[in-house]
Amino acid sequence: MAITPDQLALFVGTLGVAILSPGPGVIAVSQAAFALGRRRALPYGWGLALGASVWCIFALLGLTVVFRALPWTYVALKILGGAYLVWIAFKMWRHAPDPLPDPAESSRGMGFLGGMMLNLSNPKPALFYSAVLLSIFPALLSAGDKLAIYATAVSVELAFYTALASLMALPWLRRRYYAAKFWIDRIAGLALGLLGLSLILRH
Repeated sequence: MAITPDQLALFVGTLGVAILSPGPGVIAVSQAAFALGRRRALPYGWGLALGASVWCIFALLGLTVVFRALPWTYVALKILGGAYLVWIAFKMWRHAPDPLPDPAESSRGMGFLGGMMLNLSNPKPALFYSAVLLSIFPALLSAGDKLAIYATAVSVELAFYTALASLMALPWLRRRYYAAKFWIDRIAGLALGLLGLSLILRH
């Protein structure tokens, strides 16, 4: 049974709502856009998008089955992912008093690979994609169906992070960030740290 346009539309709507909910990617790309501007934040956002979409591939290949057969793999993923988020949060907190970075210089991991690493360390997209694929689409999917689902997922992820990075890099928003950099960085670091701790403690 082939997937239908209605199923893809429901998938897009559900994915959009999930991405809009506050999470590590939203916090990180917003902070990158504030501090570094659109040109430097876009590759970071694209890395976040591709990192999240990798979980879609894993879900299409049966990641949920692995988690159920080997529960320790899921626990290990949550602990390692949570520890990585706490590390990123610590760096944000520690560097909050620092002056604004020069966009031409190093941006402390806020590049394409840094974005990919952040979302690959977050198991929530894996659980989301696994649950949504099971609830919306038929159990047996052809290779073409899986390709269509992945293409839809990566397109939505890329569109969202591109739009968010561009929006948060608007001059008037960056001016507000400059005026309150210390507190914005501290709040962003605290939020990321709490998300990381929740992954570690709730396993």
